[in-house]
Amino acid sequence: MRDDDRPTGESDESTAGAGASAGVTAPPTEAGHPDERADRGFFGQPRALAHIFGVEMWERFSFYGMQSILLLYLYFSASEGGLGMEQSAAAGIVGAYGGAVYLSTILGAWIADRMLGSERVLFISAIVIMAGHIALALLPGFIGVGVGLVLVAFGSGGLKANATSVVGTLYSRDDPRRDAGFALFYLGINLGAFLGPLITGLLQSTVGFHWGFGAAAVGMAIGLIQYSFGRKGLPPEASVVPNPLPRERRGLVVGIAIASVILVAALVLTRLVTAENLVTWVIGGTVVAAVAYFIVILSSRAVTAVERSRVFGFIPLFIASVAFWSLYQQQFTVLTIYSDEQLDRNLFGWEMPISWVQSINPVFIILLSGVFAAIWTKLGDRQPSTPVKFALGTTVMGVAFLLFIPFAGGGANSTPLLAIVGILFVFTVAELLLSPVGLSVATKLAPEKFHTQMVALFFLSVALGTAVAGQLAEFYTSVPEAIYFGVLGAIAIVLGGALALATRPVLRLMHGVR
Repeated sequence: MRDDDRPTGESDESTAGAGASAGVTAPPTEAGHPDERADRGFFGQPRALAHIFGVEMWERFSFYGMQSILLLYLYFSASEGGLGMEQSAAAGIVGAYGGAVYLSTILGAWIADRMLGSERVLFISAIVIMAGHIALALLPGFIGVGVGLVLVAFGSGGLKANATSVVGTLYSRDDPRRDAGFALFYLGINLGAFLGPLITGLLQSTVGFHWGFGAAAVGMAIGLIQYSFGRKGLPPEASVVPNPLPRERRGLVVGIAIASVILVAALVLTRLVTAENLVTWVIGGTVVAAVAYFIVILSSRAVTAVERSRVFGFIPLFIASVAFWSLYQQQFTVLTIYSDEQLDRNLFGWEMPISWVQSINPVFIILLSGVFAAIWTKLGDRQPSTPVKFALGTTVMGVAFLLFIPFAGGGANSTPLLAIVGILFVFTVAELLLSPVGLSVATKLAPEKFHTQMVALFFLSVALGTAVAGQLAEFYTSVPEAIYFGVLGAIAIVLGGALALATRPVLRLMHGVR
């Protein structure tokens, strides 16, 4: 990567011509990609993006559909079809599971970079996810929860980092369509996130939880079939193993994997790991993994001085991302409990399923993602830099939490649905300032030999934030709501302001990447 790389989203008026020059094959550019003017067959983006868009959409359908009813399944009573857990412990499990999903991106990224390549790991991961949803649908009680969540966590982790990495292979590093392409990819994510809770929630509230989990399995099967037909259209770079593992080290890797499984089993059997403290273990494991990964990348001889500086520049973005996700991911813990106990869900005499609240944010994403992509493209090199976008996203997320304060401490049906819609609109603005930008900047700051693993580092920030969200939910059940929302909102605003003040030194570390 050159030091004078143009900023992502640089203005290019031709991006408006969706479908222009479709089917034209051009010679590769210096970066090894087809001429950017030739392949615009998917809304002005490379046609291969449609295949990744599809599998990610259906994977998000299954993931968010299942997650929208998971907490309810854990703490609803047996007479309501649930498992009857304590609310705080159930929220901790959901947070730990969400953190484990993003933590497992490290494993998926490592396998891609050292053994199989991103495209193959993506395909295998989709199969594992489908198996996990089938287990949740068919196996009873805690057995189904344990088997299903482990499979979905590992599968989703492998798919997430590698889907993003494969999207990155569709563009040269200075392609001005890059941020817009990631925004379109993000639209696919949120189409699935919108439909999943609607369908699984309706099934859960009418015929039972296992029917909802079954719908998630069907959705993943559709995505897998669609992707199977489109795999051959991806560029060769998607299947490259950038840093192959030497044959003589494969036995060591297998031994470490077996030892890890034995260690986890021993911790569970000796009750050192329990449902109540699982989220603490996940937080600790994520912190260790993140620190270790930064050390590995920064100390590698395969990393140049410029690449190393860019990784250092990623650290403050990582911290801001953790703060953002620790608040944002409470949609699946605190907001679910809040919607069950305080939200007025009555619509003209009909009570809306609790999980449908999870579909509000994706609606705003669908409406606004194109707007944000157009804004970044139009502004070109006048758009805010990545550190400024991260600072704004973290600050706006803190403001969203402060908006809960006027409704704090209310009883059943005390919060109007319109108020939650407004708050989730602010959630969405914060998300679009940070999340798709984070995916894009991770691919741009990545050293050549750690491409997918750098994306996994971004997802580690999501893992840590998600697990922290589960831990914080336990405090939500024991402290006054006004204090809870006020303190967390203020902390996020302060962190966002600190990053804004540090923009110039961070940009110097990023060496031309904005």
